[in-house]
Amino acid sequence: MPASVTRARLPEPAPARSLSALRIGAQIRALRMAVGTSAGALAQTSGISASMLSRIERGLVSPSVETLDRVAQGLHVPISRFFGDQARRTDFCHVPAGQGVVVDRIGAVADYRYELLGHLLSGNLFAEPYLVTLLPDAEAYVTFQHPGLKFLYFLSGEVIYRYGTKVIEVKAGDSLLFDATALHGIEAIQAQPVSYLSVVFTLRE
Repeated sequence: MPASVTRARLPEPAPARSLSALRIGAQIRALRMAVGTSAGALAQTSGISASMLSRIERGLVSPSVETLDRVAQGLHVPISRFFGDQARRTDFCHVPAGQGVVVDRIGAVADYRYELLGHLLSGNLFAEPYLVTLLPDAEAYVTFQHPGLKFLYFLSGEVIYRYGTKVIEVKAGDSLLFDATALHGIEAIQAQPVSYLSVVFTLRE
C-alpha cells in the first residue's frame, strides 16, 4: 500500500484592497489623529466595533455609507471629508520672511502697501493673505467694501477702525473678524507705524 502523502496547505491569499478603500481608510485615520482621538474612543462614539474601525483604517473593507456617516459624526466632520485625495492637493504655500510679493491691488488706497503672503491653487475657498503697511503719507480710509470675510491682526501702531456704524480703538495685538460686504476701514491713525495682517476669504465661483 503506498504511503500516504501529506500536502502542506498553502496560505489563503489576502483579500484585495481597493484604492478607494485605502484612501478612505487613510483619511479617517489622518482625521482621527489630527483631533487626538484614539481608535477605541472613536469606535465607541461612532457605535461600531474597534476591530471594524481598524479594518476600515487599513483599507481591508469598504464601509457602507451608514458606517461612514457614523464615523463622520464621531469625528464631527462632514462625510465628504473622507473622499478628498489629500495626496494630490496643491494648496500648500511657504513664503520665507521678507519674500512676499508686493502687489498693486485694484482700487488700492494710496500709500497702503500690500505684500501678498501666499496663494491657493485648489479647493473652493479662496484666501488672500496680505501684510499691509501704511506708509508715512497714508491717510484714513473707511470705504473698503467687497465680498467675503476679512480677518485683521494688527502688528504695530494704533488706529480708530470703523465697521459700519461701529467704531473701535485698535492697537498692536488686537484682531478683527467681520463680513467685508459692509463699509469698513481705518477712520483715524493715532500712532505710527501701522502694519497689520489682512486675510480675505471668499468662495470660488
